[in-house]
Amino acid sequence: MNTQAPRTAKPSHTAPGPRRPARSGRHGSVRMRAWATRAPLLPALIFLIAVTQLPFVVTLVISLFDWNSLAPDDRAFTGLSNYGSVFTDPAIRESVLTTVVLTASVVIASVVLGLILALLLNRTFFGRGMVRTLLITPFLLVPVSAALLWKHALYNPEYGLLNGGLNWAASLVGIDTAAQPDWISDMPLLAVEAALVWQWTPFMMLILLAGLQSQSAETLEAVRLDGASGWQTFRYLTLPHLRRYLELGILLGSVYIVQNFDAVFTITSGGLGTANLPYTIYQTFYQAHEYGLASAAGVVVVIGTIVVATFALRVVSSLFREEASRS
Repeated sequence: MNTQAPRTAKPSHTAPGPRRPARSGRHGSVRMRAWATRAPLLPALIFLIAVTQLPFVVTLVISLFDWNSLAPDDRAFTGLSNYGSVFTDPAIRESVLTTVVLTASVVIASVVLGLILALLLNRTFFGRGMVRTLLITPFLLVPVSAALLWKHALYNPEYGLLNGGLNWAASLVGIDTAAQPDWISDMPLLAVEAALVWQWTPFMMLILLAGLQSQSAETLEAVRLDGASGWQTFRYLTLPHLRRYLELGILLGSVYIVQNFDAVFTITSGGLGTANLPYTIYQTFYQAHEYGLASAAGVVVVIGTIVVATFALRVVSSLFREEASRS
């Protein structure tokens, strides 16, 4: 008789198979979804790099060469000597000074006039929409068209509106022959500045009008009930509120006006002391055929513009943060 208890069968353990890479799989799917989201943007990114960054890189390379297209066989690598010429050439230094004067005067005048127009348009009156549309129109014109309009329709000494207005005003006071100045020859830089101020004032006006319309109506009403005058309200409430908008307008206006070429080329052709840096680069490239020197000056302008644009972007970011904190 078999007294041994029957052996119980050991539970069978199946050999553990290879673990599934769950975490890496999730990361892979997330990465694929991210690339699927970015993929439609790739053509635009490639196009942007092709039309903006590659030409700049080529310009940067050319700026390191002594390269005159009239003597292509004498092309040689000269390092940073072209940049030294940019900062020491008297003609280029004068054009830099003209650029600074032109940009500063146009921006300051545009901001002041734009602020006055914005304060007027911030009031309610009949036909405000039509007036606002008419005031914006100069900014919508093609820059060359605006410069041609000022050169021929306003500044022309024979049939221009300015001299016609002088004749009409003189006739009102009994003067038969009024002075007929040649505006472009007598005051060339002022003629260019007036055309640019006319075109850029609407831009400043729109930015400042947006700032005025973002003011709290309750605060303005409370200040009015407290007995503050209009000047006190503007000095201590409106002007501090517009500080960011003024900075934004000044920076963006400076970025665009420092690159202005159309008005100088069309009205004075760079003569009579109005050649700014973009026009001098044009002359250096297309008339002197100094590709290396013109490229170095262009790189300097781009770097200066990037510095100003960086401050402009910071101002825009601070404006967005302020608007988000109010909401």
